Amino acid sequence: MSGTVTSAGLRDTAAARVDDVLARLAAADRPEVFLQVRDRAELVADMAASLAAGGPLAGMTLAVKNNVDVAGLPTTAACPGFASLPDRDAVAVARLRAAGAVVLGATNLDQFATGLVGTRSPYGAVRAAHRPDHVSGGSSSGSAVAVALGICDLAIGTDTAGSGRIPAGLNGIVGIKPTLGVVSTDGVVPACASYDSVTILARDVRTAARATGVMAGGEGTRAWPTDTPLEAGQGAALAVPRELVAMAPGWAEAFGAAVDRARGRGYRIVEIDLAPFLAAARLLYDGALVAERYEAVGDFLDSVRDPDAGLDPTVRDIIAPARDIAAVDLLRDRRKVEALRREALDQLDRLGATALLVPTAPFHPTIAEVEADPIALNSRMGTYTNFCNLFDMCAVAVPTSEIDEGGRGTAEFGVTVVGRPFHDGPVADIAAVLAGERDSEKEPLVPWPLRAGAPTVDLVVFGAHRRGGPLEHQLTSRGAAWRGPVRSSTDYRMYRLDTEPPKPGVLRHPDGAALLGERWTVSPAALGSFLDQLPRPMQLGRVTLEDGTEMVGFGCEPTAVTAEADDLTELGEWPLG
Repeated sequence: MSGTVTSAGLRDTAAARVDDVLARLAAADRPEVFLQVRDRAELVADMAASLAAGGPLAGMTLAVKNNVDVAGLPTTAACPGFASLPDRDAVAVARLRAAGAVVLGATNLDQFATGLVGTRSPYGAVRAAHRPDHVSGGSSSGSAVAVALGICDLAIGTDTAGSGRIPAGLNGIVGIKPTLGVVSTDGVVPACASYDSVTILARDVRTAARATGVMAGGEGTRAWPTDTPLEAGQGAALAVPRELVAMAPGWAEAFGAAVDRARGRGYRIVEIDLAPFLAAARLLYDGALVAERYEAVGDFLDSVRDPDAGLDPTVRDIIAPARDIAAVDLLRDRRKVEALRREALDQLDRLGATALLVPTAPFHPTIAEVEADPIALNSRMGTYTNFCNLFDMCAVAVPTSEIDEGGRGTAEFGVTVVGRPFHDGPVADIAAVLAGERDSEKEPLVPWPLRAGAPTVDLVVFGAHRRGGPLEHQLTSRGAAWRGPVRSSTDYRMYRLDTEPPKPGVLRHPDGAALLGERWTVSPAALGSFLDQLPRPMQLGRVTLEDGTEMVGFGCEPTAVTAEADDLTELGEWPLG
């Protein structure tokens, strides 16, 4: 009987949650946002199963861009004549569902994910969440607005030229665009297959990172290298453009304020010449690379004779001419991109920059303005996003402020942190700081590559390497992530060593005590580098924790502990400060 009551209670809870979501959807009165919404009974059943099973995303609702397959919902890519009915979820959707996410429905987009404005859809232009006469940004328009309006917790987007970042920026939410290939694109209608990325949209970095970590990894995805960094650490250098282009009045000043905030948070600001980045950005549409868009859907475009197929004329005008691009031109432009990539990343290396900081979008046009000049304004919108996937970089877009545009109203302003491939952890770390999410955190922000299978080693430290200690930089400079306090088992003693700076000598001893330390997580390559420079008498070995688990941790050579050494065991920890 109690099990029956529990099941009934769980279903009542699930029904209440679903009804609340559906009520928010109805109250928003935005029929252009969702192309399909799943049946209430299915939603309640899925929600009940999610709450019963638990998981990192239990009870969270998910919207899915309609170029990504959801079993049982037509995949249209915002073109009715292109519709197909998948019998299984895209891999990214399946992984999120397995972690507890409940799919609410499929969202509108710029047709075939071709656009950064959100207006190129026969199902209607998607209006900005808080500025309905302005564009929402695209192509992940419906997904972004669904999150920004509070209808759902998470949304899947895709991003080839900025399609996950631009709508995040214009709607005041977070967009994570991972390193290419770490999230499967199986079950995704391609835009440019070489540069497509599945993205996550959420209202904060912590939620977006948790979902991205679930979605990434698995069979067929790109392997994480053994030197994958996890966090940026304090004092990291951020490169910012020496000169800003294409910015609307007030937008450059908003970016300047964001840079000042970064400086105030302890980041070192260095200036970079953005010319190679911008040159590559122009090649994405103005060169031969657009041939990949024709390769993706060109045969369909050529076969359409039905005027009711719903082809967007601007999208067709962009893709159809690419059928005539010669292979030699495509190869030539790819070589240009690679040369520009080397030039751009060499600059970051010379500056010692951990990441690049740019405006997410340079302006926010109205729907009427885009309708009057759809190509030029869309191109301007991608000024600071188009280069990212061409250079195999990762990025996180976060809101930072609002801009009073006078008679035009208030615009959302945000920045994007861009990093080298597989630097997703440091990029998310910096983005969280700039978004103000690290100011009063109660628990560490878990670097999402950890969930996605990046190779790591846990390291226990007891003294000068603890957070706030004089040698913390030896860990943070190697991309290590602080994971919180730990306590050893009760068979260790601690002594003060005569080193500079002073360090604890930790030895296993039958008459010992539990010692307070900290857990850090590092890449195998970083641990090897750290060990290579570890001075005597310090050693790394296995340390047993109070719960019986073992981790790599600090000890010392027994001969280093002299009779005169101060015994700190009774204190239970190394005194910092």
